[in-house]
Amino acid sequence: MTDTLRYAPDTLDATVLSQNPRSGPAPTPAATSRRNTVLPRVEWNGEKADLIPPQRERFEEMRPLGQGGMGEVVLLKDHDIERLVALKRLPEGADVDRVLRFVEEIRTVGQLDHPNIVPVHDVGIDERGRYFFVMKHLQGDTLEAIISRLRKGDRATHERFGFRARVQVCLGVLNAVAYAHRKGIIHRDLKPANIMVGPFGEVTVMDWGLARLVRTPAVSTPDSQGVAARIHPMPDVARVGLRDSPSLRTQVGSVIGTPMYMSPEQARGEQDRLDACSDVYSLAVLFHELLFLRHYLDGRESLADILDGVQKVTPAVGALQSNPHQPPVPAELSWFVAKGFEKEAAKRYQSVEEMIGALQDLLEGHIVVQCQRTMVKRGLHEVLRFVDRNPVGVIVGGMLGAAVVLGSVAYTLVSLLG
Repeated sequence: MTDTLRYAPDTLDATVLSQNPRSGPAPTPAATSRRNTVLPRVEWNGEKADLIPPQRERFEEMRPLGQGGMGEVVLLKDHDIERLVALKRLPEGADVDRVLRFVEEIRTVGQLDHPNIVPVHDVGIDERGRYFFVMKHLQGDTLEAIISRLRKGDRATHERFGFRARVQVCLGVLNAVAYAHRKGIIHRDLKPANIMVGPFGEVTVMDWGLARLVRTPAVSTPDSQGVAARIHPMPDVARVGLRDSPSLRTQVGSVIGTPMYMSPEQARGEQDRLDACSDVYSLAVLFHELLFLRHYLDGRESLADILDGVQKVTPAVGALQSNPHQPPVPAELSWFVAKGFEKEAAKRYQSVEEMIGALQDLLEGHIVVQCQRTMVKRGLHEVLRFVDRNPVGVIVGGMLGAAVVLGSVAYTLVSLLG
């Protein structure tokens, strides 16, 4: 088990831009003094307790956890609370765009108080003038690492992450994203590297650096089918008093995110049109890879080929064998993912709540007939539900049937012997 909280370095941030001037360096922030511990140490002198004033720095840097284009994440020891935390900080001399996006990530995560989203503990500027924020240190493995081990046939990983366990991981991710959507925030960079699975199965969605407000946060109002209303887009500008900053406006035609997990509209640079359905597509890509242990664009290397594949390639639903180290993916899960893969946003799930409802229905055996395999499984589940609803009748009917069979066998034997 590894202890990781990685800043994903493979994020493509405005790789394809049209008329997007680079901003100059941000004004150098005033460096702060080192933070010392504030809680005293307790030393006992006989039966008397002496409180010793703090004499050391509060945070001790232990080791790096990850490095990326936006900065780095390091592991710290908090000597006041006596716990490990993770610190994400910008490099020295970061330009205005990086600083403002960093601020937006802090404020975005600060609004998302959910058990499946990593919380922010503190913010500040270190003695070298680098902006940072402190967050919970997550223990476990990224979904990317788990998929890699599953793909290689690691027995322990397969025993822990059967298809039912993978569905539970999916539900954890869906619950986090659905909560963010209800707050009016889309992630825009959902991928296995940004999902952490802890030692007890806890699921955390990380790295909200590309998240964006798509509407004014409001209480979700269910429609007539109990599905939350679809989130509609707002201009891609900063929040919390920074709406007029031109450096935070996404340029028309820009591509922001990780190409392999983008929705078609995101890959086309239609940032002003992105809504919850774009995250739905990325979730479908993520779940397909977790189930089948391969990416639907495997083999495409160049950026142009990948972006073209996002527009044109759809994985086959009826594939029986996903990986030689595991049995075929259940058909109902293949069809569940397929709907999220629709190239037209209007044909996908219209909210993550709808995805959650569909997945929970599958877990309860309510399978929609879409092929021969789902027809057979639907029939078997209907039989099982009939048994659950009518246990006495089934038992009596079974006993009568067994009696008839035994009687027929006895009559045949008597006839043969007679």
